[in-house]
Amino acid sequence: MKKLSCIIVDDEPMALALLKNYVSKTPYLDLKAECATAIEVLNFLNENAAVDVIFSDIQMPELNGMQLAKTLPKSTKLVFTTAFDHYAIEGYKVNAVDYLLKPFNYAEFLDAANKVLEIRSKETENIVLPEETKFYIFIKSEYKQIKIWLKEILYIEGMKDYVKFYLTTETKPILSLMTLKKLESELPKKQFMRIHRSYIIGLDKIESLERNQVLIGNERITVANQYKDDFDAFVSQNLM
Repeated sequence: MKKLSCIIVDDEPMALALLKNYVSKTPYLDLKAECATAIEVLNFLNENAAVDVIFSDIQMPELNGMQLAKTLPKSTKLVFTTAFDHYAIEGYKVNAVDYLLKPFNYAEFLDAANKVLEIRSKETENIVLPEETKFYIFIKSEYKQIKIWLKEILYIEGMKDYVKFYLTTETKPILSLMTLKKLESELPKKQFMRIHRSYIIGLDKIESLERNQVLIGNERITVANQYKDDFDAFVSQNLM
């Protein structure tokens, strides 16, 4: 799972320490900075890449959390942490993902973090990288999002609404809920080809050809008639 980069902001040392503790308990959060003021946040962002989420107090010296929110890039999500409930309406005006009223417990913090994770996951799913820059994909498997490096895919087997990824780095296939058709449209065509109703293969993983079959690892996969022309064209282009 890709981690969410985050910053925590609070001018009270005990509140900042609590936020740091909560972040450390959350496996998908990656703490990039802990700041006592909004000015420190701006200085950090000026010298570093934008982060996924900021957990910020509102009442702070010089620049408060609401004013900070208006300076952030749209890609950065915001969760407010404050002791004052009258800021709630203002918080939603600046598109805060959540509003945690102090004192809040870890369960409440985790709920807010999960909201950010869900939003960022949906945004990531809608991003289609150009083929030449796509090196990996994220798939959902057993309630997790797993990073799959394209270079490690031997072949993919489709089974109705599920697919199995067979990888060079895993002894067992990874199962994911999706269709082979959808997956085919997202994989780089220069690296992968569908050769059967139930199979997509990594073209660089072909070890040998025998009549209408390809050998990948210990698996023999038949080239179906409807995919034969495209596969024969690929073989002809690479035949010495």
